Amino acid sequence: MTSCIENLPACVWFEGGDKRNALSSILAGFLFFTGWWLMIDANAKYPENINGAYHICGVIGTISLFMINAVSNAQVRGDSYSGGCMGPRGARAWLFMGFVLGFAAVIASCWILFADFVTSSSGKPFWAGTGLFLQNLFIFGGSLVYKFGRTEDQWG
Repeated sequence: MTSCIENLPACVWFEGGDKRNALSSILAGFLFFTGWWLMIDANAKYPENINGAYHICGVIGTISLFMINAVSNAQVRGDSYSGGCMGPRGARAWLFMGFVLGFAAVIASCWILFADFVTSSSGKPFWAGTGLFLQNLFIFGGSLVYKFGRTEDQWG
């Protein structure tokens, strides 16, 4: 996964070089910000059409971002982590649960979009559900960029 970013052509106006971690962190933060901004916009524009329970999807997606990025790749492989009560298996289980929560948030927001905004005949505005779905999609995309876009060589 990391070799995809390394094969991109060099940018003439920006000397990135060893700034891969910084650039992926900036992109992940921008995706996270954009996701929450879209949901805030949808809630501000149509507050009567967004149920308060819909925000649970975004909260679960944010928790997923923290869970996915709490363990390093070396801990998952078992290279640098042998302590604790479960060792590398615990790190793998934690990462797996983080991905499960992230996928669940995206799937739940997609379900809410289609069940309450697309197929319903109540006349609810389409943007309210789209903002919810895009929020969770961008948060999950940001967590993937932050997890797989960085290298751990410089942390050593």
